Amino acid sequence: MSIVGRMYNMWKGFLSLFMQGVEEKHPEIAYENAINSMTEKYTRLKSAAAGLIKHRSQLEVRIEKHEHDLEEVKLHVQVAMGQNDDESAVVLLERQGELEKALDTDRKDLEQAAKDADSAKDSLRGVQSEIEKMKRERDKVIAQIRDAEARKQIHDQLEGLSVDAEVKALQNVRDYADKVKAEVKINDELKEESLDGKLSKIRAQTGNVRAQQRLEQLKAQRAGAAAPVTQTQGQTQGPTEGGGSGGKSL
Repeated sequence: MSIVGRMYNMWKGFLSLFMQGVEEKHPEIAYENAINSMTEKYTRLKSAAAGLIKHRSQLEVRIEKHEHDLEEVKLHVQVAMGQNDDESAVVLLERQGELEKALDTDRKDLEQAAKDADSAKDSLRGVQSEIEKMKRERDKVIAQIRDAEARKQIHDQLEGLSVDAEVKALQNVRDYADKVKAEVKINDELKEESLDGKLSKIRAQTGNVRAQQRLEQLKAQRAGAAAPVTQTQGQTQGPTEGGGSGGKSL
């Protein structure tokens, strides 16, 4: 095979693959191409059928004329024979034979032309029906494809809307928070175990001891202040009761 032939085949293959890809993505194009092709076929077939019907009509007209001419010739033969004009009768009989032969041929042609016309009309109806069927199929298939594509798109979107990334992001935040808390806790523990931490505890406890001691002192002072008041009240009540008794005895 020549280089030109190989290049041509390669180009055809590339174009076929390209068209296949386009038709898969745009199925309506494939259907439109098929429908247009069938429509062109229908147009050509219709033109051929019109030619057959025209031929049939021409045969019908010609047969009608031949039948009329034959009847005329037969009458002329009768007239010639009535006039004993054998020469004219022979010529007329020859003409009658030619007309009968032509009429027989035309009738056979008309029968075939009628069959051809009927066959062409059946083909036309078939192609027309196929076109209508293809249009209905186009609408149905494209609707199914669009529905399937929509469902696939929704499915892909749902698949793409996986919460893994969001959950992972939240987990990262949680991990970071735990890490910060752990670092703070470690710092607190280290601080408690350090000398400064121990001194801080001692200072805190010392403060508590001082406060406790201060509280005890306040309680003691309060108790000491309350004791003289009680003693004074006892002394005052003693003489009064005695005087009262003396008074009674007087």
